[in-house]
Amino acid sequence: QVQLVESGGGLVQAGGSLRLSCAASGRTFSRNVMGWFRQAPGKEREFVAAITWSGSSTYYADSVKGRFTISRDNAKNTVYLQMNRLKPEDTAVYYCAAPAVSSSYLPTTRGEYDYWGQGTQVTVSS
Repeated sequence: QVQLVESGGGLVQAGGSLRLSCAASGRTFSRNVMGWFRQAPGKEREFVAAITWSGSSTYYADSVKGRFTISRDNAKNTVYLQMNRLKPEDTAVYYCAAPAVSSSYLPTTRGEYDYWGQGTQVTVSS
């Protein structure tokens, strides 16, 4: 089992920045790919970013590429999502997630992740 707890959400003006954190506990965190997803009201949960266990490879949704950065600190069992140049359309509940099985590739679909945090709200005002 892996327990995930997100923090760092809030209200920010368009063009601003936020950094989300996801603290993991339970199974060996450092061997897991980690991902971030988001869900806006009335919409499906969508992939945002993922990072390999070593941190050497990352992948982003086109909508956030160049603005968001995913990183991790395995010593702290924490994964981060630095969000810059935020837009109103980035408003959503953000979730971190982990698959049950370690993998060498970066999964991007919701069904490939087994463990989820409770989510943190990000609201970007125009």
